[in-house]
Order: sequence, then structure tokens, then C-alpha cells
Amino acid sequence: MSNLTKIFENKKVFIPFVVANDPDFDTTVENIITLAKNGADIVELGIPFSDPVADGPVIQSADLRAFKAGVTTERVFEIISEVRKHSDIPLVLLSYLNIPFKYGYEKFLKRCADLNISGIVIPDLPLESRDEIAPIANDYDIDIIPLITPTSGHRIKEIAEAASGFIYVVSSLGITGQRDNFSEHLADLITNIRKYTDVPTAIGFGIHTPKQATSMAKIADGVIVGSAFVDIIGKQGRNSETELANLAKEIATAIK
Repeated sequence: MSNLTKIFENKKVFIPFVVANDPDFDTTVENIITLAKNGADIVELGIPFSDPVADGPVIQSADLRAFKAGVTTERVFEIISEVRKHSDIPLVLLSYLNIPFKYGYEKFLKRCADLNISGIVIPDLPLESRDEIAPIANDYDIDIIPLITPTSGHRIKEIAEAASGFIYVVSSLGITGQRDNFSEHLADLITNIRKYTDVPTAIGFGIHTPKQATSMAKIADGVIVGSAFVDIIGKQGRNSETELANLAKEIATAIK
């Protein structure tokens, strides 16, 4: 059992998401620590990317702000290093595959291990290409967290059986962003996944209210909230701390 899987034992897990270096280095560090202090069980940190095909306008804008502030992959690792001076909150990275590929899989994953990063979500990593990075990640006890969507169909069995850490269940078709309607078949999708694995499931994409979080927590093991936090940072910039803390506490309370 991995470090991530253990976090899901006997509780519903809350995973907020922010983008690294949005709007700058120091604020990202402060925001991660704020989320850790206000109910987050795991924090997902996005590495800005020039072609984030899974992400909607809110996160795309955050990526642009991070680029404007001079983000690089090395800068992301420096942010995490600074966080580690203040918090041992479990961290998961969201990275498109080209970033660790260009950095070098071995070098990238070693840096992750040195900074106690528990897992990586790679939205554009197809199952057929998983073995180019998963064995190296396994050597460093880092989970490559798969995504399962409402259209994964016959591939669910293979994806689920290869999963470790947790499974990122996409709530509905489309890109990230706050929404009010989700797939009507999410409960059936979770039931189907559980035929093939005991690895925990966490639902993400579009969840932005405590009420929605409560509903998702009834059918899955965890809830991922991204755009709602990124939107606060987009509007409040360096003064996001209070609103981030308030929303984090509300979501954490809602899923208990």
C-alpha cells in the first residue's frame, strides 16, 4: 500500500488544487500552507504548461500568470522545497507528460522523491505509454495516478488494475472548470471501478461548492477541487489567504 492510499483509510479525503507560481513564488508557498492548515489532506500542485489540453479558462489563465512571473520546472521544485520547510502535507503534482520527458524521467522523479512528493497526475499519458515512466516512478515510491472518465468504457478494467495511490475520476466530459451538472452515471462508474481494484477513488473536474462536495463524497473516497481555488487566486492575487482558508474549511467539513 502506498503512502497516498493510506491517507484514504477510514476517511473521505479532500484534495485542493493550485497552480505553481500563481501569482508568484511566495504566494504559492503561503497558499499551500494555508490549505494544509485548513482541512486539506493532500494538495495537488499544477506545473504550468503551454498547451494544457485538459484545463479550462480559469486554470489556463493561472498558467499564463505563472509564466509571466517566470515559472520554470526548476522553480516549481524550489517552491516545494520552501513548502517542505514549513509543512509535510502530502503533495501530488499535475504535469503534462512533456515536462518530465524534457527534464528527464529519472532526474525528474528523483527530485520528486527528494521533496517527498507522493504522486503525479499526467492527463495526457495514455495507458499504452504508462510503462515509459511508471517503472521509474515505482523505484522512487511515487504513484502515477490514472484518470478514468465517463467514456473510459472497456478500458476501465485495465486502467484500474494498473492503478496505485488513488484513481482520479473525471466528473463529466470536457475540460476543467466550475460546473453545476455532472455525469448522471458517476455512481455506476465508481461501482464499476471497484470491481477491479481496492485503490481509492477521488472525483474531480468542476466541483466548487460544499454541497457538491458532499454529494461526491457519498459515492467516492475523495473529492478534488481545483478551479474554485484557482479562481480565488486569480481575483485576489497575493491577498487570497482568507478566502482560500474559508473555502477549504467549508469543503473539508462538507465531506466528513
